[in-house]
Amino acid sequence: MTDLLLLPGDGIGPEVTEQVRRVASRLANDLAIDERAFGGSSFDQFGAPLTDETLALAKASKAVLMGAVGGPAWADAPRHLRPEAGLLNLRTGMAVFANLRPAICFDALADASSLKREVVQGLDIMIVRELTGGVYFGQPRGIETLADGQRRGVDTQVYTTSEIGRVSRVAFELARGRRNKVTSCEKSNVMETGLLWREVVTALHAKEYPDVQLEHMLADNAAMQLVKNPKQFDVIVTDNLFGDILSDEAAQLTGGLGLLPSASLGAPGTPGLFEPIHGSAPDITGKGIANPLAAILSFEMALRWSLGRADLADRLKAAVMGALEDGARTPDIGGALSTGQMADAVIAKL
Repeated sequence: MTDLLLLPGDGIGPEVTEQVRRVASRLANDLAIDERAFGGSSFDQFGAPLTDETLALAKASKAVLMGAVGGPAWADAPRHLRPEAGLLNLRTGMAVFANLRPAICFDALADASSLKREVVQGLDIMIVRELTGGVYFGQPRGIETLADGQRRGVDTQVYTTSEIGRVSRVAFELARGRRNKVTSCEKSNVMETGLLWREVVTALHAKEYPDVQLEHMLADNAAMQLVKNPKQFDVIVTDNLFGDILSDEAAQLTGGLGLLPSASLGAPGTPGLFEPIHGSAPDITGKGIANPLAAILSFEMALRWSLGRADLADRLKAAVMGALEDGARTPDIGGALSTGQMADAVIAKL
């Protein structure tokens, strides 16, 4: 059985994923690791961004770690064959519905944030994003030409009570092991799905989690509060669209997208999908300067959540912190180390 399936993807994906392989060989060389093409690279080779064989292997593995997908090379491909479609299909096929995105400000990088040190120092937020529903998957969707010649685009936001309940339960359980507070974000003032979201979260809280502090916050206000007073948050739970936006905003509080990992989880006992939240960054592809820490920390989350090796996860997180405290930096966080050299600094701390 494959322990860890690597899907390097496109752009800087292969560059940062290679560093994960190097770290894994040093930290956990007993892991059975396999690799497959994914995204644009898979489209170029096989005519599809996600092949049936790759999806089957992903579902049979203990954990899947991907790099990044997409880029201008596939901008003219049919929408259902673009790299991003492969990612959506992978999430759906693996039935991973809860996306965990930690936003942690390492003390050594408090000055790398665009906000003042006192605003972000000690920041530790967990954003739980619903991943397989909402406007990215709702039907009907598409672009049509009207009788008067105008074109109209349609996307549909759809949620069921079960979809909202299962991701909210993940958030409440996480909060119990943290600072015991959940902030649920939606737009219940103008959206029917937002109103349903608030009702379901409120009912679940009253029935199963009355010991956890719950607050409701409109998503636009949450965006403002993240830059005004981010340390007020512990666990944020929200839908697919707002989670996509708010987690990227939270990433910048920590110093940049190159630092933040994510875990996408399904039912207990099923494989998780782990990935850095940055994109394929075609502007720096091949330059050897991409920050590998988000990918390395995604491996840390895989060790913790899917591979049952919390001991190794603790060692790896400490090694990353140690490398940063020693001044190891890639260009995106004010340094001059290459992708490989940054990984070298982490490996040295192991």
